[in-house]
Amino acid sequence: MLPSTEFLLAAAFAVLHVLVILRALLVDGRDPMSRAAWVLALLLLPGIGVGVYLLVGEPWLARRLRARSVAVFDLLAREARAASLPAAAPREAIPERFRPAFRLCEALARGPTVDGNTACLAPDSNAAIAAMVAAIDAATDTVHLSFYIWLADTNGLRVVEALCRAARRGVTCRVIADGIGSRPLVRSGHWRAMAEAGVRMQSALPIARGPLVFLGNRVDLRNHRKIVVIDNRLTFCGSQNCADPEFRVKAKYAPWVDIMLSFEGPVVVQNQLLFAADWMAETGEDLTALLAAPATASQPTGFPAIAFGTGPNSPKGAMSDVFVALLGGAEREVVISTPYFVPDAPLLAALVACARRGVETRLILPARNDSWAVSAISKAYYPELLAAGVRVFEFHGGLLHAKTLVPDRAVALVGSANMDRRSIDLNFENNILLCSEQVAREIRERQDTYLRSATEVLPETLRRRTIPRRLWENTLTMFSPVL
Repeated sequence: MLPSTEFLLAAAFAVLHVLVILRALLVDGRDPMSRAAWVLALLLLPGIGVGVYLLVGEPWLARRLRARSVAVFDLLAREARAASLPAAAPREAIPERFRPAFRLCEALARGPTVDGNTACLAPDSNAAIAAMVAAIDAATDTVHLSFYIWLADTNGLRVVEALCRAARRGVTCRVIADGIGSRPLVRSGHWRAMAEAGVRMQSALPIARGPLVFLGNRVDLRNHRKIVVIDNRLTFCGSQNCADPEFRVKAKYAPWVDIMLSFEGPVVVQNQLLFAADWMAETGEDLTALLAAPATASQPTGFPAIAFGTGPNSPKGAMSDVFVALLGGAEREVVISTPYFVPDAPLLAALVACARRGVETRLILPARNDSWAVSAISKAYYPELLAAGVRVFEFHGGLLHAKTLVPDRAVALVGSANMDRRSIDLNFENNILLCSEQVAREIRERQDTYLRSATEVLPETLRRRTIPRRLWENTLTMFSPVL
């Protein structure tokens, strides 16, 4: 008697299930915790697990895009070196204990730390958008913008209108908006209006539909960068998306509290390189000439800085390595703000070691998070952090979205990268590491405003956690490598 259809389907799925588990075990270079988490998920939830693994189990891009991304970045980095743009900062300009962190960033940027930069810290999110709009209105040559989330709200439309004005007066405007984070805008009439005005636009990492979804880009691997470059003379870098702080798509967590700085000097060219690499990989348009264009001259009183990007084409754990190196250089204090805290093992160990060697280590997280899973996992790490001497604070003034790290009020890291697995291993991120006591002090003062609106997590608070809550939070940490 021939086997039934149901038996054949069950046998086929069993074979697929075993093959997927073997694939999860055979992937080279995977973190052991991630490998264990995926195998556990596949064993406990075979039906759902197989589908999820095929969609998001590996940080792959479509082969053509991956090949283009690598080739384009290599080409642009060579062009920048050949043009000697920008020149390296003197080694002695950076304290010795922080030089390893800068060298790591140089390896990622394929270029040197550059001197002679200046920066201006925006007072708040609305002021940052106002500064961007003013810069776009003053542009004479090029305007380049890349955002993960771009909403059609007050601030989002102010930028749309400024781009239309710039394009109509002959400025070359190029825009990258993530295909998932900015999907409503990409599908709206505002996107078409910019195209009609002459703005050149690209939806980043678009998702294939139907059966082709398994042949396209990984669904949850996103271009999380926030880059604005005006005329090769001014750039913005920080945590802010192109949206109102009220963030109406998730209004119950509002206001979104962000940080954004504008920079002038040679570091502008490095941020331009990141934008150009993304644009060329997505569109094929050659932007190599941009790197030879004159940039803002170095200022004699400026500071060393380096703009760098990370992503699925970077060495594994590259962003975590930068965090760890900065923590390793701290001698007196380190203050960190991040909305999403799901550390890998090296980052967690670095935080613990930092506090144990006597460095005052403070970590500021949002009290209410738009990701319930990340919030629960973050809290599961509290006992270990507090036992080591790390002081953890929960911010109550909205969703603290600013990503900042300031050790010893001497250097500072700002940008788009969170301290979670997504930023560390998956998403395309951009950051600027700078060495300036003045700017580091200004960012520390901003961190102090976060601390004034935060409540410290105390050991007695942790002791009051119920057993079901502890069980839930600790269980989720087992799956943190796959979230």
